[in-house]
Amino acid sequence: MFRKLHLVWLLIAGCILYCLHACNSAGQQMDEEQIPDTISYNFNIRPILSDKCYKCHGPDAGHREADLRLDIPEIAYAALKDNPTAHALVPGDPSLSEVYRRISTKDTAEQMPPVSSNLKKLTPFEVDLVKKWIKQGAKYEKHWAFVVPRAHPVPQVKNTAWVKNPIDNFVLQKIEQKGFEPNAEADKERLLKRLSLDLTGLPPTLKMMDSFLADKSPDAYQKVVDELMASPQYGEKMALHWLDVSRYADSHGYQDDNYRSQWPWRDWVIHAFNENLPYDKFITWQLAGDKMPNATKEQLLATGFNRNHKITEEGGVIDEEYRVSYVTDRTNTFGKALLGITLECAHCHDHKYDPFSQKEYYQVFAFFNSVKEAGLQSSVGGPETYAKRPMMQISNADVKNILKFINKQDTDKLIVSIMGDSDYVRRTFVLKRGNYDAHGDEVTLGTPKAILPFTDNYPKNRLGLAEWLFNKKNPLTARVFVNQVWQEFFGRGIVKNSGDFGMQGDLPSHPELLDWLSVDFRDHGWDMKRLVKLVVMSATYRQSAVVSPEKLRTDPDNILYARGPRNRLPAEFVRDLVLASSGLLNHKIGGPSVNPYQPPGLWENATSGRGQLATYKQVHGPDLYRRGMYTLIKRTVPPASLAIFDASNRDQCEVKRLRTNTPLQALVMLNDPTVLESARVLAAKLLQDNSQSKDKIIKAFRLIMCRHPQEKELAILTAYYNDELKSMTKADAEKLLKVGEYPVPANADKVKLAAMMKVVDAMYNLEEAITKT
Repeated sequence: MFRKLHLVWLLIAGCILYCLHACNSAGQQMDEEQIPDTISYNFNIRPILSDKCYKCHGPDAGHREADLRLDIPEIAYAALKDNPTAHALVPGDPSLSEVYRRISTKDTAEQMPPVSSNLKKLTPFEVDLVKKWIKQGAKYEKHWAFVVPRAHPVPQVKNTAWVKNPIDNFVLQKIEQKGFEPNAEADKERLLKRLSLDLTGLPPTLKMMDSFLADKSPDAYQKVVDELMASPQYGEKMALHWLDVSRYADSHGYQDDNYRSQWPWRDWVIHAFNENLPYDKFITWQLAGDKMPNATKEQLLATGFNRNHKITEEGGVIDEEYRVSYVTDRTNTFGKALLGITLECAHCHDHKYDPFSQKEYYQVFAFFNSVKEAGLQSSVGGPETYAKRPMMQISNADVKNILKFINKQDTDKLIVSIMGDSDYVRRTFVLKRGNYDAHGDEVTLGTPKAILPFTDNYPKNRLGLAEWLFNKKNPLTARVFVNQVWQEFFGRGIVKNSGDFGMQGDLPSHPELLDWLSVDFRDHGWDMKRLVKLVVMSATYRQSAVVSPEKLRTDPDNILYARGPRNRLPAEFVRDLVLASSGLLNHKIGGPSVNPYQPPGLWENATSGRGQLATYKQVHGPDLYRRGMYTLIKRTVPPASLAIFDASNRDQCEVKRLRTNTPLQALVMLNDPTVLESARVLAAKLLQDNSQSKDKIIKAFRLIMCRHPQEKELAILTAYYNDELKSMTKADAEKLLKVGEYPVPANADKVKLAAMMKVVDAMYNLEEAITKT
């Protein structure tokens, strides 16, 4: 029966994927048929020029052809240098504009972009857009992301009864413009599951479910929001994304990839989210806690953010080459994590698409270039090598009196890598082609002028860089973080490419909403919990995820947010849901990372043979059942079950995980000892209840799916249990029950236990179990 269920699910999944592909293609064709009345440079023209023209006629001087830039209006309007009688753009007259002539000609010798560029030619729709834009005056606009956000007026909508807060006005306005209706609010069971998973990464308990279902008061939902946000698990959930952003791992990386004791910094991140540290302080401490006046130990610990990069311990390396690579990593992380730009593209040459020069890249590089560090500080060794200078030691007294949030479990010496500059300022040069030893012009501290100039008013250090970041005129800081928060709850950001707010990135689906949220976030003291609560209290978030055929056809990716979010859980929370629903989960907050079950030989087949992590040493007891975020991450061999579910390997800053669907994920759920053991343990607990098998299955279903089963579902699962009871032999049962280290109850009926275990395991393997519905 189990196999039949899987075949049915595979067939359904195939049909859905085919429909989504067909609908997406149809949607694109529909979009191409309509040319807007008024052409926007930012939203209609710049994406075309960036994709098809900037490679040869953009910011990168090294690859510029004909000395023509189409990203600067004065140059685009001017006479062409190789043909003074012609102009690239003549506002109002496409026929006199070389741009239009070249993109519309059939002559391949004249056509732009040329075949040799390997760029796709413009579609007829794109050619018509450019033609209409030129007719309307070929007006340029500053790139939307480099314009300071403003608080747009909250729009008026027809369906005012649906609105819960201003987010809904902006979303509903677009929904109504498209002639749609938003979905009704999700039922209480599904809504509570979504909310609990989004705010804590854990399913709601039976007690919480019963309480929420019984509460008929108007503020029942707000009460459960407040309860979840006040729980310590809130900090763990919110921290997971930041661990990806900050490339946190438990090993140094590179070939030897030995152990690193950076976990106290992770404890600080969880603490900061739980304490609702304002975002400006959260970032300033991480960028420049060591530069703060009378810096505290907590502020120093926070700077571990910029020491999470890979560090070599291999003999024979060139010290300066690796030191430069560490500074490069910090610079790239600063650009992607906090500014949402591809600053790294200017490492070897001027950026090809965005207005960032190579000189400006190394001006930002200069902020991180004076750290008192070496490329190779020590080779693989014992505990004294688990952090690299500059470092701090955390004593038991520190944990008792100052750093109370650190879960230090013994009296051993504990060291953590932090930031700390040399007594002198290291000179910084443009590195030709990005090579560590090819010095070009010397540069001083600075930032990309297209974003916001770094003036003399700022301190000339990383603290000044943090002040620049939180200047009200900085157009990116608030937008980038708000977009990442939105992405955490809806599965995609208002800007889909959350790491690229530049010319090649996607345009925001709701630009006015993004601006409004950014200004609101900034003007309310960078209050992260307030931002999160604003999102989850909205009617937009609370919608049912049910999708009608019409909405699936016209908006398969839910860009309009006319239905609730429905996404598979992140890898770590898949593990957490299984452990929590079975009652196995160890709720301890913080502390060192652990090694749970893992297939044998993975580390041993990919090791230099040196260091503490040369062989895999599995933990036992309660540490086997810790949350997924505490699983030890060895960079060269990341945890297999987490990697299969798209977890980051933490090699570099990652602001958005991939989301794949592969057969390996199904195999993990079918064979992972954690899943099977959890099914066994939950089954044993159910059998201890003095109730009928039907009631036991209902309880398991509620614990895993977070809702009551429908009669049909209950009938199928009950029949499956009865079938297994009849066909299960004692030998088969004993073999099945051997999985996992948690003891089997001595007085258990092994056949009944194995049969119930298979029913619970079947539930874990349903798509809904690990999906936010």
